[in-house]
Amino acid sequence: MADEKNGPLGNDLSRRQFFTKLGLGSLSIAAVGTAAFSYQYLEPNVLYEPSPVVNAGKPDRYPLDSVTLDVNNGIYIIHSAEGYFSISAVCTHLGCLTAWKQELGLIACPCHGSKFEQSGKKIEGPAPKPLPWKRVWINDDGDLLVDRSTDVPALARDSFVRV
Repeated sequence: MADEKNGPLGNDLSRRQFFTKLGLGSLSIAAVGTAAFSYQYLEPNVLYEPSPVVNAGKPDRYPLDSVTLDVNNGIYIIHSAEGYFSISAVCTHLGCLTAWKQELGLIACPCHGSKFEQSGKKIEGPAPKPLPWKRVWINDDGDLLVDRSTDVPALARDSFVRV
């Protein structure tokens, strides 16, 4: 049976005690949230990116006059009569990945129609600049290495790697 002092459930919780417990519970939840955000703020927030240096393998993998797209790294490895060189496969217009069109002998951007020569020089389209050349060298094991973070002058003698 219900008691007037204790309420219908028979507990001794007064109005003052209810609001005190409600306030303390709210403060506890706020303190836990503050502690969680503080921990996240103090924890190092490091972005782990792959190395900009790409091992493209042995030079004999690339036949003479070939253009090979490395989709994962966004570069072309090109073997011409002058030697090996690499250019970015990312269009200078809006950053789309370009494609080598063997039948046309050019690099084309499927997004907005920019076209580039095999050397990366812009032929037509909205791209403002040619495709940048990347630094290429051969390591001690005889593998071609490409540094995607370092641009080199296009068609310069020291931009080619000769084997």
